[in-house]
Amino acid sequence: MALDDDANTTLNDSANRSRLVEWHDPAIGAAAMPGLSGIDYLRRMIAGELPPPPIGELVGMQLVSVGEGTATFTCLPDESHYNPIGMVHGGLVCTLLDSAAGCAVQSTLPAGVGYTSIELKVSYLRPLRHDSGVVTCTGTVVKPGRRVAFAEASVTDASGALIATATSSLLVFPLAGA
Repeated sequence: MALDDDANTTLNDSANRSRLVEWHDPAIGAAAMPGLSGIDYLRRMIAGELPPPPIGELVGMQLVSVGEGTATFTCLPDESHYNPIGMVHGGLVCTLLDSAAGCAVQSTLPAGVGYTSIELKVSYLRPLRHDSGVVTCTGTVVKPGRRVAFAEASVTDASGALIATATSSLLVFPLAGA
């Protein structure tokens, strides 16, 4: 890609940013899953007894609370989450919404049962920047199901402003080896 002289002067070493991402082997958590109810699994993750999934480490989100049919994540967006126009990329917000909705459903599942998202509809209501502070995303089960469950989730910024909402459909299935 060719850059003009003005652009080259702004893309120097002082403009570089870096971030180190470390995570645990996801097989550790996956191996524990069949023997634990969904809520017990998530509670052990919050307590640090099970590692968080790599996606959480990658984007900087943490599961902070879980109850029967509800899950809450927090995340502090930074510049590494930006899209080309200087706003937090919608994919980060979507990841939070998908995670909260999914974990809300997981909290209702017995041992040996898993889930996966089959549909997610996101409504973005306002932009998010790194100076928006810690964002909170809470998911809630709307209707549990033996084959398909339904959940909703919302993201708010540090001031409580609603950033985005989502509705989710999730396939419920027996885990292999359970």
